[in-house]
Amino acid sequence: MASAGDVQALVTDPKLVEERRGQIVRAAVKLFSEDGYYTTTIQQIARQAGISTGLIYQYFRDKDDILFLSLKMVLDTYEHEIPSQLDGLTDPVERLCVSVWAYCHIVDRLREATVLAYRSTKSLRADRRILIKDAETRTNRLIEKCLKACVDGGYMREINEYMLSYQLVMFAHSWALKHWVLSEHYSLERYVGEGVTLLIEPFLTAKGRRGLAGVALRKRAFTSDSPFGDEAKPAAALMRRRKRATA
Repeated sequence: MASAGDVQALVTDPKLVEERRGQIVRAAVKLFSEDGYYTTTIQQIARQAGISTGLIYQYFRDKDDILFLSLKMVLDTYEHEIPSQLDGLTDPVERLCVSVWAYCHIVDRLREATVLAYRSTKSLRADRRILIKDAETRTNRLIEKCLKACVDGGYMREINEYMLSYQLVMFAHSWALKHWVLSEHYSLERYVGEGVTLLIEPFLTAKGRRGLAGVALRKRAFTSDSPFGDEAKPAAALMRRRKRATA
C-alpha cells in the first residue's frame, strides 16, 4: 500500500517524470493561486501547461497529488536551500541573519506557491496535511537552532527561541502574503534589512551587536541580493547613526 507521501506515475523515466511534473505543478500553482483549488480543473491545468489532459494522468492520479507536490516543492526548497547558504559560516549572528535572508529570497522566488500553502493546505487529504505541517516544522527548527546558538554563545540575551523563530518565519512569509503593499515601499533587500533591525538587533548583547557590525561589513562581498550592502542598511540603523552624529 502506498504511503501518504507517494505520488505514483505511470511513466518510469525519472528525468522525464521530474520535468513533466515541474511543468504541470508550475501551471497548477498559477491557477490554484488565481482561481482557487476547488474551482480549478485538471483540464484547465493541462491547457495552462500546454499539454493534453490525458498526459497529466500519466504523472498524477488526481488533483490532490498535484496540490500535494505543489506545497511540498516549497517546503523542500526551504529545507534544502537554507542550510546550503549556511555552509562554511561559523559566526552565530551571521548564520542567523543569512538564514533569514535565504528564507526571504526563497519566498520571493516562490511567492505564488507560498500564498497557496496558506490558502490550500486544508484542502489536502488529512494524512498529507500532517506531512506538510511536519515539513514546515523542520524548517522552523532551522531558524530556532540559529537563535539558540546566538543565545548559548552570548550574542543574544535569553529569549523564547521557539516564539521568535515563528516571528521570523512569519516575517518571511509576509513578503508573499502582503507583497502587493510591501513591494511599494521596500525592495526585498531593504525589507530583510528592516527585519534584522526589528526582530534580531533588539535582542543582541554588546557582543552580538559587534558581531552584527562585522556581518554587515563582510556581506558587502555578497551579490546585490544581500540585505547587508550599502543600499539595504535598515532605516532604523541609519536613524541611530544620524542621531549620534548630531548629538
